[in-house]
Amino acid sequence: MNTLITGGTGLVGRHLTRLLLSKGHKVSLLSRKKENIPGVKVYLWDIEKGLIDNDALKDIDYIIHLAGAGIADKRWTDKRKQEIIESRVKPIQMLDKHLKEQGSKLKAFISASGVGYYGGDTGETRLDESSPVGNDFLGTCVKIWEAETEKFTQAERTVSLRTGIVLSEKGGALPKLAQPIKLGVGSPLGSGKQWMSWIHIDDLCQLYLQVVEDDKMYGAYNAVAPTPARNEEITRVAAEVLKRPLWAPNVPAFIMKLLLGELAVAVLGGNYVKNKRVSEELSFSYQFTTIKAALEDLLR
Repeated sequence: MNTLITGGTGLVGRHLTRLLLSKGHKVSLLSRKKENIPGVKVYLWDIEKGLIDNDALKDIDYIIHLAGAGIADKRWTDKRKQEIIESRVKPIQMLDKHLKEQGSKLKAFISASGVGYYGGDTGETRLDESSPVGNDFLGTCVKIWEAETEKFTQAERTVSLRTGIVLSEKGGALPKLAQPIKLGVGSPLGSGKQWMSWIHIDDLCQLYLQVVEDDKMYGAYNAVAPTPARNEEITRVAAEVLKRPLWAPNVPAFIMKLLLGELAVAVLGGNYVKNKRVSEELSFSYQFTTIKAALEDLLR
């Protein structure tokens, strides 16, 4: 199968590209700049100008949409919030338009999404795919994102993977959590009681592969491991794996709010998200079902 990935040069995209190639799939990427990646064709696009290489969409069976401005890269000003939403929505509209113009239809349009759909902080509530959307910025952003995915006309089916915190040793949240621990100053954030719904990058990419290969998958799935963990547990287990002591007090919530503003909800808030549709509807086997197994794999 021919799969085109947006955001393919990012953390998940690179990992997923290697997996798809290893399974015999042909992979091409859309990028803002020309890159040389072995075994992969890289096509240029300009989202703001609505331009895309003429050959990028020829004979494509699947598109996996991973592109989007980082949620936690900058403080959430009104301008930044709009950038976050538009960076996810505009590419979907652009791809649908160009496919329609050339009379092409995909087997599936598969988009990243986020557990922020349920809101930035839902406390102890257990959530699954049927739970209501949150009424804060994160909930609004993901709701718009998924709605645009569902409106994609040039695909036989659309799928959104509501992804939790992706654990990888090569980027994302884990190196930021591990570095202070390695330096001997690691500690939980805020109360430490907030739930973190996580997934090992290997399992996430295997789930994307299954979406490509299983034509019965549709709609939204929670892409999370079976066992969410609290922030303090993840910090403690990481320290145990790294064989470093934890002695510093928790980082006070008010400091995080001063540093990050509204964005602080992304680290002080939390969600207990269950992978109901994955566990009940799919024959999918997680390689990493506990936070200890995941961190031992990634940090040792």
